[in-house]
Amino acid sequence: MRASRALAVAAAACVAVGLSAPLAAAGGDNNNQNTGPINISVNPQAVHPGGILTITVQGCHRGGTVSSSVFPTTNLSGNQGGRATATARVNDNATPGQYHLSVRCNDNPQVATQQFTVLPARGAQGGLGGSVGPSSTEMALGGGLVAAAAVGGTLFIARRRRVISGKV
Repeated sequence: MRASRALAVAAAACVAVGLSAPLAAAGGDNNNQNTGPINISVNPQAVHPGGILTITVQGCHRGGTVSSSVFPTTNLSGNQGGRATATARVNDNATPGQYHLSVRCNDNPQVATQQFTVLPARGAQGGLGGSVGPSSTEMALGGGLVAAAAVGGTLFIARRRRVISGKV
């Protein structure tokens, strides 16, 4: 009688596991859940106008979009691991300050935001021509080169004169 009870308990356990397996498979694992955009990272966190931002988002399995007021809307490239990336170029005329970017996945209506900083522009001194004077180091180096050339030229002419006067 003990064997029959043990057999009945084992059969009931197998039935319970067998009936719960389809429910567990339907729920899926965490990688396939439609959680929306999470863990947004912006690299670099601070960028100059015209610089490139790389945005990485988890939870966007089928891609999505990234938008901000300082760069055009950019598409996220989705992959199987749920991690999506986008590259955005900050506008050249962006004013320095704190900005937010918004991430929206194609498979979820949720919107997540992340903050980043636009730094002051590092303008080049191109086009100024002769309006920017040389520094004192440049002046000293240039003067030394001119003096060396003068001494070298004088020695060359003095030696040449002696050789010519000796032959004539």
